[in-house]
Amino acid sequence: MENIWNEYSPLIVAYGSGLIYALLVLVIGLWIVSIITKSIKKLMLKGEMDNSLVPFLSSLISTILKVLVVISALGMLGIEMTSFIALLGAAGLAVGMALSGTLQNFAGGVMILVFKPFKVGNFIDAQGYMGTVKEIQIFNTILTSVDNKTIFIPNGGLSTGAMVNFSTQATRRVDWTFGIAYGEDADKAKEVLKKFVLSDERVLSDPEPFIALNELADSSVNFVVRAWVEASDYWGVYFAMNEKVYKNFEKEGLSIPYPQMDVHIEK
Repeated sequence: MENIWNEYSPLIVAYGSGLIYALLVLVIGLWIVSIITKSIKKLMLKGEMDNSLVPFLSSLISTILKVLVVISALGMLGIEMTSFIALLGAAGLAVGMALSGTLQNFAGGVMILVFKPFKVGNFIDAQGYMGTVKEIQIFNTILTSVDNKTIFIPNGGLSTGAMVNFSTQATRRVDWTFGIAYGEDADKAKEVLKKFVLSDERVLSDPEPFIALNELADSSVNFVVRAWVEASDYWGVYFAMNEKVYKNFEKEGLSIPYPQMDVHIEK
């Protein structure tokens, strides 16, 4: 026994102290990781980050920090970690390339939830689709179209492409184009159009409606009409004005011309 102790005691002392230090690093490191994770989670909640994103990000940060603590502890035992880290990096690269589209959608979902270009309940136009945002997930955003279809849009393209949010502003401008026949009274047409616009109580007085002769087209003299309304009244005012012009233009002595062409025949 004495010979065995004399032979192996240096190894036991050397590796025993390393093991103790490694355990201390592991225990203290995991305790620090727990504190850091809780602090980051509190900061995200105070920053009003989306509730679906907070648990995922806090869990991801905790996992990464724990892996670093374990690698540090194993390194204190004298275990060569260079090859292990290289293998881990190669595996991560392979997985990343295989899941490139999924990871792009994930990154897009994180960007949307962090910067919030839109939120649930907004009406948006993106990626060729229009609808009300029903749910924002990590990989997809779900819209409900005006005819009650459910649309799934990947977050990758949604976060990098152009998008129109119709719900961020309290007011919107409604634009129309109405034509009268050549030879009719342009001043009278402007007065009639102004009367039609102002007769709708939903039209705002500030900014006041704008009416102007816009184009001398092939078959008509076109007027542009612009009015500001509350965002929720946009389509109601738009359709009401179209119906009002169609039903009352002739009563006011004006006509809506049809497309026409004059043909001259010479002998």
